[in-house]
Formats: sequence, C-alpha cells, structure tokens
Amino acid sequence: MEYKFNEIEKKWQDYWKEKKTYQVSNDSDKPKYYVLDMFPYPSGSGLHVGHPLGYIASDIFARFKRLKGFNVLHPMGFDSFGLPAEQYALETGQHPAETTKNNIATFKNQLDKIGFCYDWDREVRTSEPAYYKWTQWIFLQLFNSYFDKKENKAKPIAELIKIFEAEGNNKLQTTNHKPFSANEWKAFDEPKQLSILMDYRLAYCGYGEVNWCEALGTVLANDEVVNGVSERGGHPVVKKKLRQWYLRITEYADRLLEDLSRVEFSDAMKEMQSNWIGKSSGAEIDFEIKTMDDRRQGTNEQQSSVVEGRRSLRVYTTRPDTIFGVDFMVVAPELDLINEIKTPGQTKEVEDYIAYVKSRSERERMAEKKISGCFTGAYAVNPFDGREIPIWISEYVLAGYGTGAIMAVPCGDERDHKFAKHFNIPITNIIGSFYNGEEANPTKEATLENSSFLNSLLMKDAIDVAINKIEEEGIGVRKVNYKMRDAAFSRQRYWGEPFPIVWKDGTAYPLDEKELPLELPHVETYKPGPDGEGPLANIPEWVAKELETNTMPGYAGSSWYFLRYMDPHNDKAFCDRKVSDYWNQVDLYIGGTEHAVGHLLYSRMWTKVLFDLNLIGHDEPYKKLVNQGMITGVSEKLIRASSSDFDEPNELDIPNKSTSASTSFWVNWIENKLPFSIQIDDGEDFYVINHSVELKGYSLFGESLINVPIEFVNESVLDINEYSKEKSNINQPKKTPEVFVCKEGFYNSKTGKWFDFDKIEITPLQFKTIPVVEKMSKSKRNVVNPDDIINKYGADTFRMYEMFLGPVEMSKPWDTKGIEGVYRFLKKLWRLFYDEMKGKMWNEEKATDAELKVLHKTIKKIEEDTERFSFNTAVSTFMICVNELADLKCHKKEILEPLLILLAPYAPHIAEELYNNLHSSHVSPTGGDLEGASVLDAAFPAFNPALLVESSKEYPISINGKVRANLSLSLDLDQKQVEEIILQNEIVMKWLEGNPPKKIIYVKNKMINVVI
Repeated sequence: MEYKFNEIEKKWQDYWKEKKTYQVSNDSDKPKYYVLDMFPYPSGSGLHVGHPLGYIASDIFARFKRLKGFNVLHPMGFDSFGLPAEQYALETGQHPAETTKNNIATFKNQLDKIGFCYDWDREVRTSEPAYYKWTQWIFLQLFNSYFDKKENKAKPIAELIKIFEAEGNNKLQTTNHKPFSANEWKAFDEPKQLSILMDYRLAYCGYGEVNWCEALGTVLANDEVVNGVSERGGHPVVKKKLRQWYLRITEYADRLLEDLSRVEFSDAMKEMQSNWIGKSSGAEIDFEIKTMDDRRQGTNEQQSSVVEGRRSLRVYTTRPDTIFGVDFMVVAPELDLINEIKTPGQTKEVEDYIAYVKSRSERERMAEKKISGCFTGAYAVNPFDGREIPIWISEYVLAGYGTGAIMAVPCGDERDHKFAKHFNIPITNIIGSFYNGEEANPTKEATLENSSFLNSLLMKDAIDVAINKIEEEGIGVRKVNYKMRDAAFSRQRYWGEPFPIVWKDGTAYPLDEKELPLELPHVETYKPGPDGEGPLANIPEWVAKELETNTMPGYAGSSWYFLRYMDPHNDKAFCDRKVSDYWNQVDLYIGGTEHAVGHLLYSRMWTKVLFDLNLIGHDEPYKKLVNQGMITGVSEKLIRASSSDFDEPNELDIPNKSTSASTSFWVNWIENKLPFSIQIDDGEDFYVINHSVELKGYSLFGESLINVPIEFVNESVLDINEYSKEKSNINQPKKTPEVFVCKEGFYNSKTGKWFDFDKIEITPLQFKTIPVVEKMSKSKRNVVNPDDIINKYGADTFRMYEMFLGPVEMSKPWDTKGIEGVYRFLKKLWRLFYDEMKGKMWNEEKATDAELKVLHKTIKKIEEDTERFSFNTAVSTFMICVNELADLKCHKKEILEPLLILLAPYAPHIAEELYNNLHSSHVSPTGGDLEGASVLDAAFPAFNPALLVESSKEYPISINGKVRANLSLSLDLDQKQVEEIILQNEIVMKWLEGNPPKKIIYVKNKMINVVI
C-alpha cells in the first residue's frame, strides 16, 4: 500500500475538525499546561515558510505534553487591529474590516493544512467588538487607577480621592503634582480636580513630542521608526507635539526589572529589557543659567549666585564626583528652554539645527557617529566654584531621558571628549595621569584633582560625598532614573480600538462600563482629521458626541490576549477568576525577538496592574519564553560587472565628463525593471536622478554577463506633465522647486542651468548576479509558499523539515532541495508497516533484545530532546531509529506502536494513520476504522533503562596482534571461562594447529589476543 500523504492528511484534518479533537476543557483533573504562540497579524500575502517555524515548535511541544498526561491549552487568534491592516486596505482600495476577514480566512486555511492542534473554538480577533469591549474595559481600569508608591502597586483612583479629601497630597510619595491641602482640594472645581487626577492616573492624557509620520497620518512608537523613517513603508518621520494618551509604565520600572529573575527568558532577552528600562542611580543638580545680558551686567558675587526667579538648568548625572570637570552643558534640542536662553546672535544657527534634528529618529540620533551641535549663546554656572560653562545643544542628548540635559565631562566621557575636541572647547583634567589628553577615561579608580572638597578622594568614594554635599547645599537631590519613558498609547488612525472617553469642555470623562463596547463606526475613507487628529474626527456624529478621535495602538489588544483565550466566550468578564487561577501563567510562550521590548514589557505591565487590582492571581504573564530564529531566503544582488573582473562593480560608461553613475543595484529576479540612479555634477551642485531599465526578459541568475540596453522609463521625481521645458514654467518661483527632473532633462533653478538627457550617450550595460541570504520577505521576492511544499511533499514532511533545518532558536536558510531527505525518511517509515506489493507487514511477534534496545534508546533521546526544544536532533534520532529497525527487518507491533506515539507530535498525520490501522479490525485501502484508537490519546512510552544495559560484547579476536575473528561474549565471564571458549573457536584452533597457546591476553570490554 502506497504512502498517499495528500489523502491521509486531508482525511485526518477533516476528522479532527469534525470531532473537535483539540477542544480543551477548563475543568479537568489533569495537570494543566499552557502553550502559546505570539499570534500573527493576518497580512494579505499569507504565510511563507518562515512564519510557521515557531508554530510548529509550539505544536510539537503541546502534543508532547498531551501525551505526557497534561490538559494542554494551545489556542490561536489574530492581532487584527493596527496600522498594517489599515495601510493594506488603503493600498488595495478596500475596507480594513473586509481585508482583515479575508486575510484571516487565508491564514486559517494555511495553518490547518499544516495540521496544528489549535482549539479553534477559543479563537480571538482583536478587531471584533466582543473582544475589544474588554480591551476598553481594561483601559478604564488603568484610567481609574493610580500607583501607590508606598505600597508599590496600583490602587483604585477612588482611594486617592479619599486621601486628597482627608489630607491633600502632602504625604504622598510622589512628585506628580505640586502640593495642596485637603481644604484646597475641596475648594477646587470639578475640572480642576479631574485635571489633578489626570497627573496620577495609570492611563493619562497629556501633550508630548511624538514620532509623527505625515504619509501614514499617525504617531509611531519608537520601535516603529528605523533610521528616521517608518518601519512600514519607509516614510519620513518627524517630531511633533500632539495630545496623546500614555500608560504610566515608568511606575512599574522597578518591578519589571526585578521580576526578570522570576521568569525563564534568555539572558539576551533579559538584557534587552533591562537596557530598555535603563535603571541608574545618581543626582539631579541645578545650574544657574546666565545669558549674554546677565554677563554684561557684571559678575559680582550676588549676580553669580542662584537667586529667586532666575532660570536654572537641572541635569541628571550618575557621576556627581566629576562636577568640577564639567566643561560644557548639552541640552536636548527638543526642550522649550532653548527658546528662552538662545541669544540673538545664535538664533538662526539654533533654529536650523533644531529643524535638522526633528527629521531624525531617536534610534538614528543615538547611533550617529558624526559629531554635530550648536552653541546657544548662554552659560551655566557651576554651583560649587562659580565657573561659567557654555550651553550647547546636540542630537546625542534626548529629551526623554533624565532631564534632557547633561553636564559634559570630556576627560571622563568619550562622546563628550570628541565633542570638545571637535568644537575646540578647553578640557579640564580632574583625574591627573589617568587622562592622557587624547582619549577620555571613564574610570572610577582615579584620585580626584582640581576638585575642591573632593580632592584626594577616590572617584568611586567621592560619589556619595558629592551627593551629600549637593543635598546639603540645596542645589540638587539624590535620584534614581530610568531610560524607559511612559508608553504612548494613542494613534491618529482609524483601524483600532476606540477610547471609551468623552471630552467635555476639555476634560476627559470615562464612559460607563455598561456602554461598552464603544464600536468603531464604519467609514469609507480614512484620511487624517484636522490638526493631526485621527480619521474619526471627520465623522460629524462622532464629533457631536465629543468622543475621543484617536484610537488605541496595535499593542492594546495583544497586551492581554493570553487571558482571553482562557475564557473567550464570557460576556460578563474579560476572564472568570476561577478560570484564570486554573490556567495561571502561560507555561511556554514562543515568538520572535522583534517583540523583545514593546509587546513583552506592555503585556507584563498590564498583567501586574490586573494582579494589583485583584482581577487575576499572577503578576507575570509568561513563565518561559523561547524565541524562534528566522528562516532566510536567497535574493539576487544585481551589480554592474567589469569586463575584466566579475567580482567588482564598475561605473556606467557615460562619456559626458559632468556625469557619473551609481554602480550597485538591488533587484529581485521576478521584476522586469531595474531601478538605478544617475548622479549628476553640473559643476556647482550634485544631484541624483532616479530611473529604471527594462530588462527585456533577460535571465538574472548565473554568472554569465547580461547585456541590457538602456531605456529611460517615466520615473521623474515630479509630475512630468506639470513641468516641461516647452511650457516655459520652470522659472515660476512659487511652483518650481529648486531642483526638478522631467522627461526632457534636469533643471537647477538656483543656477538657472538646464541639463538635457538626450546629450548623454549611454552604452549598453553589463550585469551579473550574486546570491545573498537574507530575511524572507515578499518585498525581496524570495518567499516560498508553504502550500506549494505541502502539496508536493505533505504537511508531515514540511513540519519535520522545518525542525530538521537547525536549532529552533537559530536563523537558517531555506533550501527546498533538502526536503527530499525527510520525505524519503517518512516513506521508509511507511515501509515498516506496508509493502507496496505485499500490503500489511506488521506482526504480533515478540521483540528481540536488539529491537527493544533500538526502541528504548529512541524513547530516551526523543523525550530529552523534546523537553529541551532540540527538535532538530530529535528528527535525526527518528531517522537513525527507522534505519536501524529496517536493518533488523523489524515489523513488530510491540516496537512500531510506541514508535508512532513518539512520532505523533512531529508528524501527526502519518502517526495517526498508522496507529489507527494497528488498532483497527479492518484496514481498507484508504486506512483503518476512524473510530478506532487514536495516537493523540495514547500515553507517552515509558523508558526502561534496563534494556540499554549491555549484557554481552563483541570482541575482536587477534592472533599475534592481527584480528582474525570476532566473537560475542557475556560481560560476566572471567579469564578462565574466556580462555575455554576461545580455545574451542574454529579459527583459533586452526591457527594453533593442535599446539597450546603461549599466552591468552584478555582485556575486559576491549580485546582478546592469542599469542602463539
């Protein structure tokens, strides 16, 4: 009987679905185990072979735990709200509700073909009102809670109001609001009281500088901005002040940091989260600010000191011991203070620099190696020695960390040192021989010099002395700081959860819980609202109700979805407390490292809030986290090839001396156009003009040269119909940019020069391709569809091959050619049960010791490898086992049945088919009785170590040191018994020729040598 994987897999997938085989109960006597995948965003392109890697790993482990006797929860759903879904809908001209529904159907169909053991009855979709009703409800809990610093937990805002009514806020351990008494609180009107409460709420509204993407019409989180552009689409991102909702995650910084010791995350993951939180200890210090006017008035003692009402600059530092080495101050370009202190002579330079910084992301600014900055014209005064210190602005200081200003100590900080050298700022040496004048030394082991009361102290000992003095003088305070900032929690987009908030005269009021869900209204267009508001601001009915026009970000629904899986159909609560107490934490969470910071931190925070409010019984969502690697694909890099050397790219051969061209191009083999650019130097300016080349059917693969005739394609940077030489409109200053390109040529309005394209004599190009391994992505045209693989080889082959590629945590390249080996393995397994000519092969005979040894060696290895997620070595073990059983010609049910149970998590379809047949009274050509025994309900085979204990050994028998025979002997024989057996061996007797041996050397477990 032939291995017809297509029929077998479809049959069992239909059966499992019909019988709800994977349905899980919340009421079980079995121990629980919760396996969770990071649920996907359902993109329009569907799955490629890289996506299921983590899903297959989690599926194997979920099935394994089921066989081990656990009640296993393994659900799946869809992260269906958010910017990607809206952008896809815009690109395709459809409504996001429709595209999301269609995309989910595609995803589910693909997932089902792979044979996952998901309980689809528990499916959640974050864009469904029945789900986001509870996202809104949890938001209200955040809105109606504050963080009690004394008890280090969230508490209802109603309790805070009682404190205000009784004693004001004087005794609160918080700096959220200036002090007021109980009487003052009672005298405040309602808007004033609510305004104060907003400063304490865990979900609060305020104005802040955000990453604004004009093209996408929304605010982006820091991790959605890469190198100054949006991660999705590559659109420019600038800083903009908008009214935003925030989550006060900074209040949970210590708990988020400390509780990393209680979860099984990788060291790298813990380090990423720790670095993002960025806890440090030091001091905040006030420096008086002097402008040029202040300095012109004189520098007597009274004017140099800090006086009431005078401006000051507060900095945070972890090294207050270096305060006498401060040579300049650096302020983040975003701070409003700059407008107050910049001098008239520096105004234009300061404004130009700020405009430059606004075009760059924080990540880009921090990674920048180039030194840049601008002097404000103002000075700060060292509070201890009165020295005047110039105040600069630079992009390497961020407004959100500390106070947004630093005191720069060039002799002790390399970045400060390079800045000082670049701008010729004198450097003070406070560490003597530890500073060589060429590079900074961040040591804490130097003895301080030129440091007044800190002289002769070791730097590490001087830190506390300096802080004590700072507090004693009233010029600063001891401070613990964090890099992490409160999380922006609103987006100016349509496709997201509406906030359950009503605005009345500028004051936010929560909706009553009975009014939830506040459903997202249907709209036909999603253009941004006025003044940067969301698209909901364009809906008159919505605005008339004074509802919030922003929507929640994508991570809102994903911050708590693991709880909803536990109790997905409950319309009375987000999750029944009894149910969440049963399932408790997710035991195993599998997903990519790209969510190391955002999603994981937000989810951990939400869990802690719900725990603080006694809504759940655990304060960490995930017990163990495994990050799967990436499956990469092969793209082709197309480069201009030199006629003499294929290894180096060459310039375009353009005779005109004023032109040159770029020489390296990235293309995808499917595309028929090659984008490239011509760089034009007209003698005064340098420009890049983008064009494309028709490849006219040339193959891009291989090392052969490709001769491609150039044809300019309509790729102008402007609408060529709007500007042309003939229309004589190139000199209109209001409409014409400084530089533009049309189909006729290139025009520089600044110089008034025109450059005709038809004057460029371009020769045919020669290209070659180089294969490059990189991330599998639709944009790179290197995607492999799993449906194609499954149709050709089957889901079981696909599952096992993905695991066989390498350790699940590692990235590895996809190679379809390698899948043949796994496919041959499954067919070889099939032949242990069926012969294509003879049919059924298994029998009821008693297994031999050798066969049992093979089986139990496999049981031990598979159990160990699966427990430690070493799925690639487990697949290798299966291959070895089947090869050994084939060599032993083993077709015994006693061996094959437990082998199928071991295999079931990895290849469930073939395992179910063969196991069912083993237990079926009647086996038809298409399989056994479906109502028979299921491998899914079997118990994982017990390992018997006694079967691996060796009772005999095969020894090489040597005659005078040369091996002449092999003999299997019991391990418990002594020297005399071995000699008796050896002397009766035919080959030995032949060599002895009737004479006694001179000596028989017996080394137990190694060898036997007969000396004659």
